Formats: sequence, structure tokens, C-alpha cells
Amino acid sequence: MPELPEVETVRRGLQPVMEGARFTKVEAHRGDLRWPLSKDFVARLEGKTVAGLGRRAKYLLVDLSSGEVLLMHLGMSGSFRVAKADGERTPGGYYHDRSKQAAHDHVVFHMSSGARISFNDPRRFGTMKLVPRAELEQEPLLRALGPEPLGNEFDAAMLARACRGKKTSLKAALSDQRVVAGLGNIYVCEALWRARLSPKRRASTIATRSGAPNERARALVQGIRDVLNDAIAAGGSSLRDHKRTDGELGYFQHHFAVYDRKNKLCHRKDGGLIKRIVQSGRSSFCCPVCQK
Repeated sequence: MPELPEVETVRRGLQPVMEGARFTKVEAHRGDLRWPLSKDFVARLEGKTVAGLGRRAKYLLVDLSSGEVLLMHLGMSGSFRVAKADGERTPGGYYHDRSKQAAHDHVVFHMSSGARISFNDPRRFGTMKLVPRAELEQEPLLRALGPEPLGNEFDAAMLARACRGKKTSLKAALSDQRVVAGLGNIYVCEALWRARLSPKRRASTIATRSGAPNERARALVQGIRDVLNDAIAAGGSSLRDHKRTDGELGYFQHHFAVYDRKNKLCHRKDGGLIKRIVQSGRSSFCCPVCQK
């Protein structure tokens, strides 16, 4: 599933053609994605202007002139494709032709900017939901989410408080969207490597008994911020279904330190061989020599 950097990359790709533009036509080729679309989905979008395009965790938030917000999630295989007014796609160097999957273009936005934006989702785990802006904080999909890891509020003290007394592993704690929003398997593994912390370490060990942060918490917050910023700058990681809106692939997978590098040498001089372990049914990758 796309994680925060991939969703942020998509947001930045959609922003130039959506913000300030009006939905001139909306095509909903089926009545459901992961959940049913509202019966008046098309009518509530057509003619509305996009006031802003934001992101909360792994969700895209399209702020509309009607006072509603279009909440979108890519799911497992969802992606957006942007076409110019003349029908020419903007392929870039790593474009992969997806015309054979046109049957999976479930929702298409025609914008006054001249762009045609197609949402392609073969597995249909994606989501599109219209929510009144005033009710956004209470929206069930968003209200339990933890802090944004790149936000000003997220710091070592906040993370330490969230992990105080937790008997679960650091890997499990960081993967919990209530602790920190937007992280998934890939970037948790990478952030822990940067902080030199084992994914098996008990989460409570980054806090003192009183819940204050220690050096581990500070190193971990810095590792999280650094890996996310680096991944966003690289356009995300192109694993399986994820592609950018222009059809290009992200490059960050070429910079993985541990993820999917089983039995390869750690990049650190004091490291060893990368190991794969299973935690809660998910693969974790780490260097057992330099991560403690």
C-alpha cells in the first residue's frame, strides 16, 4: 500500500492541474470502489472549484467551493493519470503504458484547467468520499489518526508519550496509525535503521518512566523525518502498483538501506548482513549488528 511519501508525491502531481480549477465533468464508471460512492457523487462535484489540495496521513483532501471535502485514498492499487487537453499524456522517462487497463479507470475528472484526471484501481480498494468540511475532524476515517510525522507538533516528546509503557515492539508502535500517521512497513524499517534501533526493541524504551524522551526517541524522530523527506524528494518508492501522476516511477527504492535487502551488506562500516524477520505477519528488515 502506498505510504506517506507516495501519497504526497501524488498530491504534488495533482496540485498544478486541480487547485483553482473547476470540475467541468465527472465520470463515475461504476457505483463503488472499496465502498459505494454517494448516489449524488457526480452532481456534488460538477461545477465546483478546488480551493485547495491537502493530505492527511495517506488520504488526499480536495477542498471544494461547496464547503465539502473530497476524501480520497489510493488503496492497494489505485493511481491517478493526468492527461493534457490535447490528449497527450506526460510520460516522463519511466512511463509505463496502462491503456490496456482502461477498464479500471473507475472515476475520471475533467477540469477547467484542461486536464483529464483518471483514477485507475484494478483491485478497487481505493476510496472517494464527500464530507462536509465542518465535520472533517469527526470523520471516522480520520479522527483516530495520530500526528503528522512531518508536522510541527511531532517531536521526541510526543512520540515518547505515545510509547510510554507500551509492551509492543517499536515496529508495531510506529506502524500504528494512532501513534503516528502515514508510516507503513517500508519507511518504519528505514527510519529504525537510521536511528540504529532494532524493530524488535520494546517501544517503551524510548521514554523514561515519567514519559520524557531519551536519546533513542530523539534519534528516531530525526530518522523518521529524514527518511520521509528523502523519499518525497525522490518521488516515492515504485513498488508494485504505485506510479506518479505523470506515469514516472519514484526512485527511492534505489536508496533503501534495509528494506528488501535480505543477506546484503549493511551500508554502515560497523554493520553486518541485513536480516529479514517476521513481526505480526509482516516482513521486517534490519541489521542485527548496528541496530540494537
